[in-house]
Amino acid sequence: MSTTDSLPPGADSTLLDALIERVRVGTTGPTAENATASVAFRTEQSARHAGRSTGYVNSVLSIRVDDAIGSCATEPGELDASLLPEIAGSSVAELLAHPEKPVRVAALDAYLTRNRPHETHPSVRTARIPAGSSLRKSTERARVVVELLPRGTSGPVAVIGVVNSLLAALHRRGLDYVACDLKGGRTEWDEPVLSDHTRALDGAGAVLASGMVLGNGTFDEIAAHCRAKDIPLVVFAQTGGAVFRELLGTEVTALSAEPYPFFWLTGETSDIHTYPAEKPARDDRSPVEDGPNRHRRTTNPTDGGVT
Repeated sequence: MSTTDSLPPGADSTLLDALIERVRVGTTGPTAENATASVAFRTEQSARHAGRSTGYVNSVLSIRVDDAIGSCATEPGELDASLLPEIAGSSVAELLAHPEKPVRVAALDAYLTRNRPHETHPSVRTARIPAGSSLRKSTERARVVVELLPRGTSGPVAVIGVVNSLLAALHRRGLDYVACDLKGGRTEWDEPVLSDHTRALDGAGAVLASGMVLGNGTFDEIAAHCRAKDIPLVVFAQTGGAVFRELLGTEVTALSAEPYPFFWLTGETSDIHTYPAEKPARDDRSPVEDGPNRHRRTTNPTDGGVT
């Protein structure tokens, strides 16, 4: 991981650390000492949508606290399955002090979801994703997520955590994008994918970031850049959704939260809980000229890809 998992005394605090401290002192609800993780499990998944030339792999740690499940994305092989028996039966307070960041994130996500389910939040708008193939569900989810970009948003949009269906949805909305993923590579349309998020952020008019940025340590830097440049940061979070919800209005402009089970695990209908922006984006920015990393397709793309 790109950040230190267990912060020594005097180390710089992250946004995640600050949220954990709020839970520890009881400002977000019942004390974490009285909440227990009953189940811990990993999901390892590989997919390639029918008709697509590229695929993707997901690795997720999930923790259940009462009736809520919290999750954190990990790199394949990052966490050993031997951790699971250690997690199950531990209090949330113990897990929030765990040396592995994915454990802390998943426990915090579960705890916050248990205290305030997405379905009951006053700001939530729940979108129903129809039953269908993995590609159909990916395409519909992308439409919902891209609609969260505030009115007046100008491109290019830095997409951090490449999802080809999102790129197609941005194209339909008339927005250029910069594709970025830690693994690099190419998009479904053979466009380059940057592996350095700082390059993707440079000149961006908005940011669409995957929930994976919480676990891999890049979120604080991304959020700081968006604050400094006064550009919207929209997070699409299958993992850590309740954690990002705590940052709405300060670090996060809008949020799509999709708790377990994720759309790629089932062909049945599923729900995505969205938290739209409270105000439109500034619409007085000058368009950013296309450069070597700015992508504009002139053909009508077919939806699909990494999710």
